[in-house]
Amino acid sequence: MRTILNVIWLVLCGLWMAIGYAVAGIVMFVLIVTIPFGIAAFRIAGYALWPFGRTTVERRDAGAGSLIGNVIWLVLAGIWLAIGHVVTGIALCCTIIGIPLGIANFKLIPLSLMPLGREIVPTDAPFATR
Repeated sequence: MRTILNVIWLVLCGLWMAIGYAVAGIVMFVLIVTIPFGIAAFRIAGYALWPFGRTTVERRDAGAGSLIGNVIWLVLAGIWLAIGHVVTGIALCCTIIGIPLGIANFKLIPLSLMPLGREIVPTDAPFATR
């Protein structure tokens, strides 16, 4: 079932959202100071491309640096990516088959706003952080 949902997700919104994250990552790499944000953007792009079967958990070793980084990320790219998730989530919820995908899109909004201090893990092992 995960594979079917991932393929439908990829066609309807995953590719476009992954491209959005990749563009944000490239912009972050160009700004040089924000290279860690670019790495996080590419990590989330992979998750936005194929999300079913994976989840995010908070990292225990994340501290004040991730909080400050999340504020900077929010201003530079987080709001725009969250708007993309809201728009695609609403569009997907207009059809019956797209409702689970729209809900999954809405679940990605907190990650798009505050990506630092989170880790992507398989759903089989949500407590298996580093």
